[in-house]
Amino acid sequence: MIKVENLHRHFGGFHAVDGASLEIREGSITGLVGPNGAGKTTLFNVIAGVLPPTSGRVTMAGEDITGMSPHELFHKGLLRTFQIAHEFSSMTVRENLMMVPGGQSGETLWNTWFGRKRIANEERSLQAKADEVLEFLTVDHLRDEKAGNLSGGQKKLLELGRTMMVDARIVFLDEVGAGVNRTLLNTIGDAIIRLNKERGYTFCMIEHDMEFIGRLCDPVIVMAEGKVLAQGKIEEIKSNEQVIEAYLGTGLKNKGAAE
Repeated sequence: MIKVENLHRHFGGFHAVDGASLEIREGSITGLVGPNGAGKTTLFNVIAGVLPPTSGRVTMAGEDITGMSPHELFHKGLLRTFQIAHEFSSMTVRENLMMVPGGQSGETLWNTWFGRKRIANEERSLQAKADEVLEFLTVDHLRDEKAGNLSGGQKKLLELGRTMMVDARIVFLDEVGAGVNRTLLNTIGDAIIRLNKERGYTFCMIEHDMEFIGRLCDPVIVMAEGKVLAQGKIEEIKSNEQVIEAYLGTGLKNKGAAE
C-alpha cells in the first residue's frame, strides 16, 4: 500500500528523518515505535503531506504521492489522526462526523438558494451514515453531545469515526492511546481490528503502549535517530539487542513499554 524510499526531512542542520525506508502492506495493522525524537511523527507528516520531504520518495499502491497535499491524499483514501484530537467543540458528535465528506451541495451559495431539496436529502443520508458509524464504535449514546464535552478517549474514537465517513484505504494513527484509560483503549483497539478485518482498512500507528501494539500490530517497525532500526513481530522486536540499546534509559528493557 505504502512504500517509503530513502526519505529525508531536515530542519536546518537537524535530520528528523534521515534516510528512512519502509513498506506498509495492504491489509496490515503496522506499528511504528521508537524513542522520543526518533522521527516517527515527522515521518507521518511527510507521508500525509503535512510536510514536504527534503528528499526521497513515497508511493501509494504504486503511484508517486511524494509532496502531495493533505486534501489530495484525502481524496485518494489516505487519512491521518493526530495525537491531540481536532474536534469542532461546539458542534455535536454527529455533526462532527457529518462535516467530513467533501463536495457537499450545501457548500455552494447557489445550492443554498436553489438546491434545498438536494441538500436536505444529502443531510439525511449523512446523518444515517454518522449514526451507523457511532453505533459501530459503540458510542451512539453520545450522538447529540457537544464534542468539546467528550473525554480524551471519546475524542480519539470520534477521530476514528471521521475516517469511516469516507472511503479510507489507509489510516495513520498518531498515539491513539495517549491519555486514554484502559477500558476506552480496549474499545478503540476493538474498533481498529474490526475495521481492518471487516472493512479492509490498512492502518499504521505510532504508539508508546507496547501491550496495545502487541495486541494489534504485525509487523512492528522501530525507528531511532530518523532511521528504521528494525522490523518484525513484537516478540522479535522486544528481544532485539539494537532495539533494547536504543531504548536504554527509557524503560523498554525494564518496564516492557516504549517511551
